Amino acid sequence: MSAADDRPVLVTGGAGFIGSNIADRLAVEGHRVLIYDALSRAGVEDNLNWLKRNHGDRIEAIIADIRDEDRLAAAATRAKAVFHMAAQVAVTTSLTDPRDDFTINIAGTLNLLDALRTGAPDTPVIFASTNKVYGDLIDLDFAVEGERYVATDPQVAAYGIGEARPLDFHTPYGCSKGAADQYVLDYARSYGLRAAVLRMSCIYGQRQMGTEDQGWVAHFLIRALEGRQITLYGDGRQVRDILDVSDAVDAYLAVWRDIDTVKGRAFNLGGGPANSISLRELLAHIGGVLGRPVDIRYDDWRAGDQRYFVADTRAGDAALGLGPKVPWRDGVARLAGWLAEARGLDLAPARQDVAA
Repeated sequence: MSAADDRPVLVTGGAGFIGSNIADRLAVEGHRVLIYDALSRAGVEDNLNWLKRNHGDRIEAIIADIRDEDRLAAAATRAKAVFHMAAQVAVTTSLTDPRDDFTINIAGTLNLLDALRTGAPDTPVIFASTNKVYGDLIDLDFAVEGERYVATDPQVAAYGIGEARPLDFHTPYGCSKGAADQYVLDYARSYGLRAAVLRMSCIYGQRQMGTEDQGWVAHFLIRALEGRQITLYGDGRQVRDILDVSDAVDAYLAVWRDIDTVKGRAFNLGGGPANSISLRELLAHIGGVLGRPVDIRYDDWRAGDQRYFVADTRAGDAALGLGPKVPWRDGVARLAGWLAEARGLDLAPARQDVAA
């Protein structure tokens, strides 16, 4: 992964939240970066403009859809590595338009894999998958403990859900991302592609344009900062492990660095048990940081929602040499500050709370 190789690194979905953070790190380290993005998500054009301002001609952009097979192949075959982040990312959207979800997440990924197979078989590709490939975990038992669900299985409670967990795709989004995940791994197996997969939990951090459907940590902060009501689907005791985007970028670059050791493997990527938190617990924390209660309403459970997901990250941490993760309180405070500055909002109570 030497910067001396002047070919660009391709980041599909590179104007999005995680993609723009990967692109930024790559450019800082001296790589040329080729952003391939349809700019279909609100706010991502700001991320692209920010990258260009910060890094000048190290950033090149192709505004196109990953379903455009010819343009994607032309970009992929000139790259020295590919981070495949482009996707339809919302469960709710997949339920509304499953065909669009299919063509983006499965057909788009297959376009990329076949372009590499036929035109650049030595080029590493790292795919952004999801913990949704493990399904709703309905066979596991959970108990209510205060404001959260806890796993009754001692192994799960101590370490979380590991990669040995059987795949069980739920919702069209789970099916499309899960199928793409398996295509990436099989192209490594069947064709020798230097490919690996990271199955992400909830990633949060700067440059996240959180909405109700995706990016819930940023969404909660935005709504709370603006004094607007937040809807919780279900009882709000759902538990997730959250990971600061800086740690996620470390993992993606580590996969590229060690691709010949980890090719053909899938790793969980999340905050792990130390960074697990329920929706209610996060909102209580945000209320304390802002110095005012958060306005919450409840609605019905959403299809495919997991009551609990905490990633067992031990395999990836060991294989990739990953260090300690940003504690969630520190990361959330950083994101709150960035969002407040970006929106011209006052976060003085948060600074006093953190300082205390």
